[in-house]
Amino acid sequence: MEVQLKSEITCPNCGHKKVENMPTNACQFFYKCDNCKTVLKPNEGDCCVYCSYGTIPCPPIQENKSCC
Repeated sequence: MEVQLKSEITCPNCGHKKVENMPTNACQFFYKCDNCKTVLKPNEGDCCVYCSYGTIPCPPIQENKSCC
């Protein structure tokens, strides 16, 4: 299975959606919503904002590896 590098993040505060490129060499712990400016952090048990709020989990999780 090919690793996907784009994920659509949905802000839980205002519902704004945006497709973003995921980093392959680092975890993204914070993400600022372009619409409401809320700073998102991963949910408990998730390694990054893509795993919590994205349509596709981060590349290491897609490859069944540990993240970060």
